Amino acid sequence: MSARRFAVRLAAFYGAVFGSVGTYLPFFPVWLKAVGIDPSWIGLITAVPSVTRFTVLPFIIGLAERRRALLAAMRITALLTATGFAMIGLLDQPLLILIAFALTACAWTPLVPMTDGYALKGVVRYGLDYGPLRLWGSAAFVVGALACGLLVEMISARHLIWIIAGMAALGALSSLGLQPLDTPRHVSRPLTRARAPLREKGFLTIMAASALIQGSHAAYYTFASIGWQDAGLGGLSIAGLWSLGVVAEIVVLALSPRFTLAPALLVVMGGCSAGLRWLITAQQPDIAVLALIQPMHGLSYGLTQVGIMGLLVRHVPGHLTATAQGYLTACGGIVMSSAVILSGLIYARYGQGAYCAMALLAFAGAATMWFGRSRADASFAGAGQPQSSASGG
Repeated sequence: MSARRFAVRLAAFYGAVFGSVGTYLPFFPVWLKAVGIDPSWIGLITAVPSVTRFTVLPFIIGLAERRRALLAAMRITALLTATGFAMIGLLDQPLLILIAFALTACAWTPLVPMTDGYALKGVVRYGLDYGPLRLWGSAAFVVGALACGLLVEMISARHLIWIIAGMAALGALSSLGLQPLDTPRHVSRPLTRARAPLREKGFLTIMAASALIQGSHAAYYTFASIGWQDAGLGGLSIAGLWSLGVVAEIVVLALSPRFTLAPALLVVMGGCSAGLRWLITAQQPDIAVLALIQPMHGLSYGLTQVGIMGLLVRHVPGHLTATAQGYLTACGGIVMSSAVILSGLIYARYGQGAYCAMALLAFAGAATMWFGRSRADASFAGAGQPQSSASGG
C-alpha cells in the first residue's frame, strides 16, 4: 500500500512539474518576443536556467541530501518557482527579466533533478519501475502544451506568462502530498568508495554522454516555436507538434520495463536518433514532414533518459542518487547553456542552420557512450545497489 501511495503521489507531482515545463518550453520564448525582446536577448535569457544548473544547483542538491532534507527542499523550491514566474510577469525590460529569471531559475532548476533523485530512491525502496512513474510528467507536458496552444488563439501572447506561473503554483501545491521516504538504517561498507562519483571514470562517461545528447536539444527548445510561428503556424499547430514528440516519449517510458538492451546501448541509440532528427530539421521541412519527425523525440530524449537513469539506478548507491543527479544536471547545464547561446547566434544569422551544430553534439554524445560503454557499465561496481527493470535492461 505504501508503494502504491508513493507512486500515485509522485506521479501527480511529476505531472504538475512537467505540466509547467509544457507551458514554458513552447511558449516562454513566444512571450519574450511578444513583450518586445529581440532574438539575441531571448537566447541569453533562455540560457539562464542552464547556467544555474552548474552553479547554484549542485550546492542546493548537495546541501539537501547531506541534511536528509530532500523533500523539504523540493517543496521550498516549488514555492519559490511559482513566486518567481509571477514576478517575471510584471516586467517587460530585457535586463530586468534576465535578473528576475536568474533568481527564479536558482530555485526552479534543482527541482527536476531532486524529483528524479527522490524517484530513484523510491524505485530502490519499493522495487518500482522508473519509466511508468516518469511518463505522467510527459503526459502532463502534452496537456500543458495543448492547453497553452489553445489559449494562444484566445488571449494575447503577452499574457502567456500567467499560464506558466499558474502551472508552477499547481506544482507547489502538489508537493505537499509527497510522502517522506524511510532513511536506511545502515549503509554497507562498499559504499564508501562511491562517495566521490566524480572520481569514477564510468560516471564521467555517463555524465558527458547525457550532457551532449540532451544539450543537442538546445536549438529545438529555444527556437522551434519561433521558427514555426514565423513559418505561419498557429498556436494550436505549434502545441500539436510539441505534443507529438512528447506522446512518443510517453510510449518509450511506458514500454521501458520491457527493454532488454543494455542501458548504455539505449543511450547510443538515443544520441544517433537525435543527430538524424536535427539534420532533417535543419532542412526547414514543411508541417507534414515535421509531423513525421517529431515522434523521434521519444528516441532522442526519452530513450536517452531511460538509458541514463538505468545506468544510475544500477550503479549509484541509494544515498547518493540526488547528488549524482545534481552532477549530471550541472554538466548538462554547462553544455546546454553554451549550446543555447551558440544556437541563438547561429539562428540570428542562418536560421534553421543552428540545428546542424546540434546534430554534431548529438553524434558526439553517442560516440562518447559507445567508446566508453565498458567503463559506464562498470561504474560503481560492487556498490550493492538493487537493480530494477526500469533501467531498461
